[in-house]
Amino acid sequence: MDKIDSLKQVVIDTLDQNKALDIISIDLKDKSSMADYMIIASGTSSRHIQALSEQVLEKFKSNGLSDSRIEGKESLEWKLVDGIDLIVHIFHPEKRKFYELEKMWSELIPKEKVMI
Repeated sequence: MDKIDSLKQVVIDTLDQNKALDIISIDLKDKSSMADYMIIASGTSSRHIQALSEQVLEKFKSNGLSDSRIEGKESLEWKLVDGIDLIVHIFHPEKRKFYELEKMWSELIPKEKVMI
């Protein structure tokens, strides 16, 4: 298991231990050059979403990803934690349903159509 796969599991375990809901991981290796994996989870409230994003950021930093940061700091319904090769979205359940990132990124995309 390489470093990014290990970190992905650490993040999933952290989200699970802190009661995030509906955690999924999407392999982006053959779909996009922006990251290797995307993890999507839901929080139960704006405070829960904020706490989860801060815990994920701490895991990234303690694993050597000092350039990691949280996007969406002003939003109460969504946070993105950028871990370079591992992107973590944490949504309020209604926002998650609206954006349907799982559906969009889980579909197979022919390599010749990959633009990102």
